Amino acid sequence: MRAQLTKTIMDLGKDDKVVLLVGDIGVFGLRHFKEAYPKRFYNLGICEQSMMSLSAGLALAGLIPVVHSITSFVTERCFEQIKDDFCYQGLGGNIISVGSCFDYAGLGCTHHCYSDIAIIRSLPRTQIIYPASEIEFDLLMKQTYNNNHLTYFRLPQKKHSYKFLENQIKFGKGIKVNEGKDITIIAAGPQLDNVLKAKEEFEKQNISIEIIYIHTIKPLDRDLIRESAKKTKKVLTIEEHNIIGGLADEVARNLEDLEGVKLSRMGVNDEFITDYGNYDEICKSIGLTAEGIVKNITEMLR
Repeated sequence: MRAQLTKTIMDLGKDDKVVLLVGDIGVFGLRHFKEAYPKRFYNLGICEQSMMSLSAGLALAGLIPVVHSITSFVTERCFEQIKDDFCYQGLGGNIISVGSCFDYAGLGCTHHCYSDIAIIRSLPRTQIIYPASEIEFDLLMKQTYNNNHLTYFRLPQKKHSYKFLENQIKFGKGIKVNEGKDITIIAAGPQLDNVLKAKEEFEKQNISIEIIYIHTIKPLDRDLIRESAKKTKKVLTIEEHNIIGGLADEVARNLEDLEGVKLSRMGVNDEFITDYGNYDEICKSIGLTAEGIVKNITEMLR
C-alpha cells in the first residue's frame, strides 16, 4: 500500500497545484517526488499540528495539499486544526494516514487509532476513504484529490486479497462481492479476507451470505446497503475501528427507519487495547478472525 502511495503521488505531481507535506515519515519512499518537485515537497518533522495549519494556508492560496503521517498523529493530534483551519474555512485538501487502527501494534497503544473515522466523519464537508488494495487507493485518490472537499484516506499496511476490476471502483459506491439472502455482511478494510473465509463455512450449511465491501465510508452507498438490508433483515458490520462512530454507526444511521432489521457490530469494543503483539495477534485478541465472524453470524441466525 505504501509503495502504491509513492506511485500515485508521483502521478498526481504532474498537476502543478499539488503540494506534498509529510510528518517525518515516508521521506525515503517519497524521495522521487522530492527530486522531481523540490518546491512542492515539505518535511515538517513531528510538528503535525503546524503541518496541518500550513496545509490549510496552501489551500487558501489555491494549491492542493496532500498531508501524510501516522494515523493517530495526523487525525487525533490535529483534530482542532482540521476542524478550524480546513473545515470552518470550507477548504479542500487530502489527508493520507498510515498505520490504520493497530498496524503499529508493536509500538504500543499510543500508535493505535480507533477513532479517526469517527472524528473526521463528524466534520461537515469531509469525505472518508478506506482503501485496502493498491487499485482502490490509486483510482479513488485520482477521482477525488481535487474535488474541493477535505478527503481523508486511511491506508492499512495489510491489504485484502480480493481482485477488483477498475470499473468496480467508484467513489461513494460500495461493491457487492457476493449475492445472498440470509444475512448481509458489510466489511471495510483488510477484514474482507476473513469475511470470505467465513462465507465458505456457511456455504457448507447452505446458508447464503451477501457481502458488501465498503471503501468509501463518507458518503456511504445508502441505496446499496438499504436494498440488501430489506432483503436479508440481518446486517453485520465488520471494521478495524471502534464500534462507536465508524462504519457501523454510519450504516445504522442509514437503516434506522427500516423495521425488522437486526444490526450487529464487530470491531474494537469501547475499551483500549493495551496488549502488545503484531497485527494478527491483536485481531485474534478482539475476535476479528474468520472464526469470530462465524460465531457472530451463527448467533444472529438463531
